[in-house]
Parts: sequence; C-alpha cells; structure tokens
Amino acid sequence: MFTEPKWLTTARRLIGTNEQAGKSSNPVILGWAAAMSPWVKDFYTDDDIPWCGLYVGYCLQTNGISPPKDLLAARAYAKWGEDCPTAVPGTVLVFSRNGGGHVGFYVAEDEHHFHVLGGNQDNTVNVTRIAKSRCIAKRWPEGQAKPWFGKPVWRSASGPVSTNEA
Repeated sequence: MFTEPKWLTTARRLIGTNEQAGKSSNPVILGWAAAMSPWVKDFYTDDDIPWCGLYVGYCLQTNGISPPKDLLAARAYAKWGEDCPTAVPGTVLVFSRNGGGHVGFYVAEDEHHFHVLGGNQDNTVNVTRIAKSRCIAKRWPEGQAKPWFGKPVWRSASGPVSTNEA
C-alpha cells in the first residue's frame, strides 16, 4: 500500500490558500514565513512577494526536513536534496519561467505536462498543469524513503495549463 509522503499531505491540506487582494496580506501565508528562519520572516512581509518557494519550504520544514538556505528562490531547490530521475508523488519539481523560476510538488502527469501542487499558482495553492519541457530539476529530500512503486502517476490531459506562475 502506498503511503503519501508527509510533506505532500501537509501541502494538500493548504489547497485553497489565497493571496489577499489589495494592500493587505493573508496572515496564513505570512505565518509560514514567521515559522521559518528569522531572515525569511524579516524579508517576507507581503504576499505580493513570490511565495512558491515559501510554500514548499514550509511544507518540508513542518515535517522535519530542512529546505534550501535560500528557500524563497525557486531555483535554489534545483540543487537541494538528491536527484530523482523518475518523479513520484512528493517529488520537488523546479521549473524555468520568464523572470525566474517556480517550484512545487509532483502529484501526477500526462503526456506533456506535470500536475503540480504548488503555491502562488494563479495567486493560490492548487494543482495546475505545467509543461514538462520547462522542468529543470526533480529533487527528493535527502534521507527520506522514496515510495516503493517508483512509477509516474498518469492522469488525463485536462484542465488549464499554466505558462507563468508569478
């Protein structure tokens, strides 16, 4: 029987968390920053600052896994942990995008897209499809057991495709 990685279970519980429109910020997102290192709390003062790396880092740290030192930079995850050639649920996926990067968790895939559970995807935590061609790294938390099956999870190719997660 497959047991979902604990950090992915945490990530799923946060689905639907949104940025607040206007000058105010969602206290839940700011709370994630406050739970991280002091520099993250001091730097992250507004949910208009990109928060995909904060979301992933919070989900990992909440479960006793150290995120990269520069966890707010999505591309920092590309060298974190260990390589994971075959994505399985919970794999940290790092993507290129105009103006930077994006990071989220693998939940499934179709022929041309990964289905990614991430933060700051259209200003919310959700599952969206992102082109496989944009993926620059697949990483697994060092020292954490990989799911026994080690095979991709296939889903139908339906729903919108994200092209820029900012």
